Amino acid sequence: MEPLASPAAACPFDPSRDERKSARIAAERISFDPSAQVVRRFWFARDVLRNALAKQAGADSDQVDTGNPDHAPVFYLDGEPHRRKRSAIARLFTATVVTTRYRAVMERTSEALLARLKAAGEARLDVLSLELAVAVASEIVGLTDSDRTSMAARIGATLASSVPSALPRRLARLLQPLLFRFHALNFFFRDVRPAIATRRRARREDLISQLLDEQYSNRAIMIECMTYAVAGMVTTREFIVMAAWHLFGRDDLRARFVGGDETDQLAILDEILRLRPVASVLQRRAAEDMGIGSDTVPAGTLLAIDIRSVNTDEAATGPCPHALDPDRAKRQKAAGGYLSFGYGSHRCPGSQVAMHETRVFLDRLLRVPGIRLEREPQIGWSEMLSAYELRGAIVGCDRG
Repeated sequence: MEPLASPAAACPFDPSRDERKSARIAAERISFDPSAQVVRRFWFARDVLRNALAKQAGADSDQVDTGNPDHAPVFYLDGEPHRRKRSAIARLFTATVVTTRYRAVMERTSEALLARLKAAGEARLDVLSLELAVAVASEIVGLTDSDRTSMAARIGATLASSVPSALPRRLARLLQPLLFRFHALNFFFRDVRPAIATRRRARREDLISQLLDEQYSNRAIMIECMTYAVAGMVTTREFIVMAAWHLFGRDDLRARFVGGDETDQLAILDEILRLRPVASVLQRRAAEDMGIGSDTVPAGTLLAIDIRSVNTDEAATGPCPHALDPDRAKRQKAAGGYLSFGYGSHRCPGSQVAMHETRVFLDRLLRVPGIRLEREPQIGWSEMLSAYELRGAIVGCDRG
């Protein structure tokens, strides 16, 4: 099992440099299944994720009930059902579609959001980023028959950790599912059902139309929409805010981003994502005895891959793994985000979408006259998603 490249001879930064903004809360809040073998080595984790015997586990993968096992979202499938579903949705995520159809939505929505910012002189960054992520993902899914600003608020409410923090954690965990169901029903009746009705009359180039062709039930379509809301909307919101926070915090990084071409901008974002993956844990279960390098993982073993640890494994990253170094991936000949989007057959199909919409929005945001970060975000934690939440960041600019 060979590394991607040999680590550099010396650290190009102060060896104590640590730019992991959410590391403390993640260390406090991430919990692993007591029965799981926690994986913190990059090469071991990568080989697990690309092994066909490592089946999806966690994220309620065994509790998704669509009424038809083959109609589960692609994220929860394995084997031939997964290959069929992945192949069917691949046309929605081709590089051409991302850089033409979705790029137009990214640019149009970013301009509208920034016009609102300029008129008001300030705005909440997490609100702007969620509206952008909803606009792009709703184009892919087909949720285009309701007001997107209102839909963004409903999706945010559905997936927020909105139980009052003063409540005991046990009580909060009991109330959370009830709040989730209430907001999910609101999302279904106001956003999902109207979109289904429109596409029953006339199909379009989107996911809901495809699901109707495959005879999915309303329940199964709703589950798909909620899955994409998590994978394509909420996580992108968090990453946009995190990336902006880093760029506002380092003048040299901001200048390089604004002055760089698309390739350089994506390299910066990839390195931020390596340090600050939104998803913290991926779980797999060995269907049979599984050879990983020189090790054998017994059948039935639950493996919890600690993405934060594997992304800072010095054996793969080279020296100074906790420093933000946009040249790292090129130097190491590695995929810039490392395992932040997963790996193998289950690598996130919308990774290009997320990175391009983040790049398009931040490129325009940082060119707004007088743009500044007036208030840094507060870091919270989503128990539901096992991911950081960034709320309350305020960006200000010259009004005009």
